[in-house]
Amino acid sequence: MKSKYIEAAVYKNERISDCVFRLSVKGSFDVKPGQFFMLRAWDQEPLLSRPISVHDVDDEKITFLYHVVGRGTQILSKLREGDDISLTGPLGNGFDLDMLKGKVALVGGGIGVAPLNYLYKKLSMNEGVQVSFHAGYRSQPFGLECIQGSCSLLNIATEDACVGEKGYIIDYFEPKDYDMVVCCGPEIMMSKLMKKCEAAGVPILVSMEKKMACGIGACLVCTCKTKDGKKRSCADGPVFLGSELILND
Repeated sequence: MKSKYIEAAVYKNERISDCVFRLSVKGSFDVKPGQFFMLRAWDQEPLLSRPISVHDVDDEKITFLYHVVGRGTQILSKLREGDDISLTGPLGNGFDLDMLKGKVALVGGGIGVAPLNYLYKKLSMNEGVQVSFHAGYRSQPFGLECIQGSCSLLNIATEDACVGEKGYIIDYFEPKDYDMVVCCGPEIMMSKLMKKCEAAGVPILVSMEKKMACGIGACLVCTCKTKDGKKRSCADGPVFLGSELILND
């Protein structure tokens, strides 16, 4: 899937949780789960586009989830139906669906559930794959459109106990029950999950979320530590085998 620059129009942009928005853009897109786009809806400032992972794709639009944390995402949050937006992508290597067989657990934390939604959608179409979803939030859940009502096992944990178990999702998750684990979320969560998977002898795929400047591997802003040295989260990732990575606790 060759990346390209696309001028498009906003289909819908709505707030779905505290500081979390769901943005859909009109168009036909060929995207692999786990890939991302660089989004931009301004001419000069801020200087950089914003990397946003793909949350869903259908015949008429592509959808992104994003957390408003700075000037760029604040501008995105003001977009309305019909407004202009530019996208560059798809970028990154995405998930290798051929690796995901048997019992597969998807584990997301906060906005990290975003790319796992589209992955779940694709995996649920494959025979021989049993998918469960495990999601952790500070408070109210979001981003589970494809999962709720269709997933045979959906576990939710919230820090304030408003939904599901109280606390952190990895405290309730046992990797020994699965053939493969996939995760995306805060680095500290993924580090702890990687250790649990290593102890259980279960392979894990990790989708890294890093600040990015170019999205194509030229600027080296988004490097992460691996056992083979530093690698670029955008061009070499964002998806890595957990056995490759060295994450901070």
